[in-house]
Amino acid sequence: MNILIAEDEMDIRNLLKLQLEQEGYSVFDAKDGIEALEILQQKAIDLAILDVMMPRLDGFNLLRRIRQTSNIPVMFLTARGDDMDKVLGLGLGADDYLVKPFSMAELLARVGAQLRRNSEYSSVKQQETSKIEYGSVCLDKAACCAYVKNRLVELNAKEYLLLKYLMENPERVFTKKQLYSAVWDEDLYYDDNTIMVHISHIRTKIEEDTKNPKYIITVRGIGYKFHVQREVRI
Repeated sequence: MNILIAEDEMDIRNLLKLQLEQEGYSVFDAKDGIEALEILQQKAIDLAILDVMMPRLDGFNLLRRIRQTSNIPVMFLTARGDDMDKVLGLGLGADDYLVKPFSMAELLARVGAQLRRNSEYSSVKQQETSKIEYGSVCLDKAACCAYVKNRLVELNAKEYLLLKYLMENPERVFTKKQLYSAVWDEDLYYDDNTIMVHISHIRTKIEEDTKNPKYIITVRGIGYKFHVQREVRI
């Protein structure tokens, strides 16, 4: 994990760097807000610890700049302990606010907690974005598999890729040739029958009624689309 320390007091900066490195973190340090911004642009930082009162660019304005492009955990470590300063810092998007003088043990505990929370949040978001779900059909892109009513559906590689392509582009109509090019990644040996057979196989696995499919719809004279079921509310 990469941690950025932005602190104009060299003794505090060096102490923090030493303690954090002993905990196994990679630490980048800056003596002011501008230098911190340069590090953020060049390195993949997982957490930032900022002082408020720094030359060239103070901690509050540095946080504003960070939040324009990043949601990394940001902690303030500052001598400014007024309630209004805390409210301002947290209101700008800080995740924690610790007042000097501070306990190193408490700081390390808070750093660990922020990194764990951010890691768990990122993991959940990644899982959410790896799944596409419409009606009773769920495609898990991370596991390369599909489920119907929470039941695993056995698809071969081309069936999976064809279903994935259609579900990633719901309601968009594709010709058989477009589907063949997207999944087989070639045009030279294009064959209508290949697409028709694979669509038929997928329908038998995800549709309740293959004669009246509700997901993979044939658009007469053009091709196929994945239809998204809309909930009707009265």
